[in-house]
Amino acid sequence: MATNMTQLPNCLPTPGFLQLLQWIARPISYMEACAKRYRDIFTMQLDTPTVFVSNPQALQQILSNDTKDFEAPGELNSIFKPLLGKQSVITISGAQHQRQRRLLIPPFHGERMKIYGQVINDVTEGVINQWQIGKPFSVRSVTQAITLQIMMQAVFGLYHSPRAQLLQQLVGEFLDQAGTPLSVTFLYFPFLQRDLGPLTPWGRQLRLQREVDQLLYEEIRDRRENPDPSRTDILSLLMGSRDEEGQPMTDEELHDELMTLLVAGNETTATALAWAFYWIHKLPAVREKLLEELDRLDDNPDPNIILKLPYLNAVCSETLRIYPVAMLTLPRVVKTPLSLMGYELEPGTLVVGSIYLLHHREDLYPQPEQFKPERFLERQFSPYEYLPFGGGARRCIGQAFAQFEMKMALAKILSCRELELVDRGEVQAKRRGLVTAPDRPVQMVVKSERALKASSLELINN
Repeated sequence: MATNMTQLPNCLPTPGFLQLLQWIARPISYMEACAKRYRDIFTMQLDTPTVFVSNPQALQQILSNDTKDFEAPGELNSIFKPLLGKQSVITISGAQHQRQRRLLIPPFHGERMKIYGQVINDVTEGVINQWQIGKPFSVRSVTQAITLQIMMQAVFGLYHSPRAQLLQQLVGEFLDQAGTPLSVTFLYFPFLQRDLGPLTPWGRQLRLQREVDQLLYEEIRDRRENPDPSRTDILSLLMGSRDEEGQPMTDEELHDELMTLLVAGNETTATALAWAFYWIHKLPAVREKLLEELDRLDDNPDPNIILKLPYLNAVCSETLRIYPVAMLTLPRVVKTPLSLMGYELEPGTLVVGSIYLLHHREDLYPQPEQFKPERFLERQFSPYEYLPFGGGARRCIGQAFAQFEMKMALAKILSCRELELVDRGEVQAKRRGLVTAPDRPVQMVVKSERALKASSLELINN
C-alpha cells in the first residue's frame, strides 16, 4: 500500500488519528468540508492513506477498469469481517469472489421476482394491520420489521416457526448493537475487539452473533439432512447451486452469505424506506403526486406495473441520491502507475468513490440539498453520475431485489393508510454502523385507512 502522503493528491493536514476519529464520528460533514477545500479529489488518512474521488469521469476510469488498472480485493473490506464473516462475497477476492457472485446472482433476478412480490405484499400487509389509528410509531422500527420478515420468508422460507421468530429478534438486536458509535469504533480499531464480558458492548455483540450463528448453522444442517426440492427460497436455491466444477457451497460459505443478506441487505433497505417515508410526508406536493399515480392502480396490481411507475421510481431514486445509504464505493487499489485527474498514482494506492459527494455535485444535481424527484424524470444519469449501489466488479448483487422491495412496500402502505409526521422538523443524516441513517427517530401516525380508487390498468399508460 502507498504510505507516502506527499505523493498523494490533496492530503489533509491534520494528524491521521484525528482524521480517523472525525471520519468515524461525522463522516458526511467531514467529507463536505474536505470537498469544499479540495473539490473532487483529496486524501484522507484512515487505516491507510485513502484517496477520495467524486468526479464522474474519474469514477468511470476507476470502476470500468476493475481488472486492468485497478483491482478490488476483498481483503480491503476486512472491516466487515466481524459482521459478515471471512467467506462473504464482500470480503473475498479473485476467482473465489467471481464464483460466489455467479452462484448468488440467479436467485435475485428474472422470474424469481414474482415470488418475492407476493412475499413483500403479504409481509407489509401483516405489519400495517397491526397499526392503530392515532398511535405514533417509529418509522425505522417498522421498516426494519418489514425487511427482516421479508428476509426470513424470501431467504429462508421461514414463516411463523419458533426459529424464524427467534432469528428475526436476534438479528434485529444485533443490527441495533452493531449500529452504535462505540461498535463502529471497535470495527476501525481491531485491538479494541476484546471480549470483556456480556455487559460490555463488544461482549454483548459477540454473544448476539454467536446466537445468530447457531441458528443459521442449525437451519443449514436441517436442510442438508432433509432436502426438499420443492422449496423455492433463496437458501434452498443456494444449497442446490453448483459452480463450474460441480461443487456446492460449504456450510461456512452459506452462513457468511446469509449473514451478508441479513446485515447488508436488510439494513440498507430498511434505512432507505425510512428516508422515503420521511421525504414523502415532509413535502406535501411529492405525496400528492405519488398518491395520484398509485390511485390509478387496480386493487391487486401486477408487481411489474408497480416496478415501472415513473414517479414512484423517481421518488425512490431521489431518496437514494440525497442520503445514499452507502457513503462510499468499496475500495480499489492501483495495479499499475496511472494518471487520475492529473495526479500520478503509484501501485498500491487506495482509492474510493465518494457516493455521497458525487450525489451532491451542483453541476449534476442543481440545489442538491433539496428533495426533487423530478430530476429523474427530466434526465437519465449515467452509472458514474448516480451509483447508490456502487459499481464495477463490486456492484451490489441485491440491487434489483432492494429496489423492488422498496417500491412494493411503499406502494402497499401509501395505498392503504394515510400517514403524517408527528414532528415536521428537519432530519439530517448521521452514521449508523457502516451506513447512514436519520439522526433522530422519525415518528409517524396513522390518520386513517385509505379507500382505494380502483381503476383500470390502462390508465397507467395514458
